[in-house]
Amino acid sequence: MKYPLDFKDNFEKTLLFWIERFIRYKLTSLSNRLVKDKNSVAEVINSLVKGTSSINELSILVKKARNAGLSGINTYYKPLEKLYSYLTKLGLASMKEIDEEMIIDFLTSSTGGLSDASKKNHRIAMINFFSYIDKQNLEDDGSSHVFGIELKNWGGLRGKAGQKLPVYLTEEEISRFIKAIETYPFRCEVAARNRALIKTILYTGIRVSEATNLKIKDIIPDSDIYLLKITGKGNKTRVVMIKSKHIKKDLDEWLSFRNCQKDLLFCNKKGTTLTQAYVSRMVEKILISAGIKKEKNGAHMLRHTFATLLYLKSKDLVLVQEALGHASLDTSRIYTHFDKNKLYKAASIMDDIK
Repeated sequence: MKYPLDFKDNFEKTLLFWIERFIRYKLTSLSNRLVKDKNSVAEVINSLVKGTSSINELSILVKKARNAGLSGINTYYKPLEKLYSYLTKLGLASMKEIDEEMIIDFLTSSTGGLSDASKKNHRIAMINFFSYIDKQNLEDDGSSHVFGIELKNWGGLRGKAGQKLPVYLTEEEISRFIKAIETYPFRCEVAARNRALIKTILYTGIRVSEATNLKIKDIIPDSDIYLLKITGKGNKTRVVMIKSKHIKKDLDEWLSFRNCQKDLLFCNKKGTTLTQAYVSRMVEKILISAGIKKEKNGAHMLRHTFATLLYLKSKDLVLVQEALGHASLDTSRIYTHFDKNKLYKAASIMDDIK
């Protein structure tokens, strides 16, 4: 169904209406694989159909959807919440007054100091939002207003030139970290679970979210290995392996008293999914106990560690891509920066010149 671009002779209500429509569209198109409370999501969507009275009411509904498992909605909503505050202070009378220059001014003023990743999320949210309105608005004469917001020339992003190299553990640090996993004083009821989970991430390079959402059926013993069926970004599946000697003892101990909902392999004391924040705190505490200090101590560093070591020992970029589940080989290419042999060859290129 299409709607007039402007209505009710009230810019604030019109802008709120379009943000509501867009958020409803996103809620119904985002992956719902991680949804824990389907009834809450349905209630939010029904409320959006009826409409909200304020941006605060909309924020509460978005928070409810996020808590139910649709965490990705914040990528779109938070920038739009800021946009609402920005545009409603300009005294606009019509949506047609909004142009790309105005959106660039908004992005420049509201994203200063944010990381490139956050800036990209803001840019994506703006493009998606106005593209949605382009397709959904319809005037009385049958025409549609097209904003055409592309933001190709927005200078707020440094691009690849500003990309930081990932933080990772050296082989000596990996050895210390593994020893620290075994000796860290976890509570007895979660010790086996924590050791098995952290080792699984370290030895396979899977994402923290992929590890915490593993199901019992996803881990298959096969001779001296376990096959893990991983559901990654975009619901794409892949298979990774881990040698059973690394986790069998801890895994068997955990399974002996595991009590998880929805067939989860790992869970908290309530039987539900462990949070990424909890896993990262565990990793950080173990690193500290091992005397290892890094710029970033979260669990995602273990994935970078695996990928870096995999490339250095295999020199096979395609293998890195497949093992980590990267959609593009360009994403995996960053790990080639740690190849000291290639760098040494580059440093030696002038040696024969007199």
